[in-house]
Amino acid sequence: MITRAPVAIAVAAILACNQGLEPALAPTSCPNGFVGVCGTVSFAGQLPESTAKVFIVAFDTFPKSQNDLFKFKPQPSPPTLPLGGPPSFYTLQLPAGRYEWVLAVWQKQGPPLSPSNADSLLRETGFYRDKANPTNPGVVVVPGGTSRDSIDFVVDFGDMHRVCFYFPPCP
Repeated sequence: MITRAPVAIAVAAILACNQGLEPALAPTSCPNGFVGVCGTVSFAGQLPESTAKVFIVAFDTFPKSQNDLFKFKPQPSPPTLPLGGPPSFYTLQLPAGRYEWVLAVWQKQGPPLSPSNADSLLRETGFYRDKANPTNPGVVVVPGGTSRDSIDFVVDFGDMHRVCFYFPPCP
């Protein structure tokens, strides 16, 4: 014999989904008490087949050499982003401080990353821009809590820059 309570719950659940199954709405603000930056990442262009991962990192000071690329935060491994699709919300836990470069990075499949192969495996795919001069990186200040500004990125797989773009010469 079938009891009515489970059937009623199932019917209520089905009726509650009157628009079908939809993805949950992404958060629009950083969690309470979170220290770091957060925002939305959108994707443009075709995802390269050789993609290992895409991630967001921050630098206290703008790197001056390929060796400086390994002074990013958070260490040891930044959280990865989804590989394309609709815009999504991200959080990047960082200590309070001033960051001269916050960027999205694409990594190619290959050997373990090192300063000697960084130019062949990494690409800058988007960065937080200075509001007064959008061609320059913008400074992000993380107070003892969440950054006040949303740090939004467009990861553009059609406009990626090699490491040597920032530390010439490019071969």
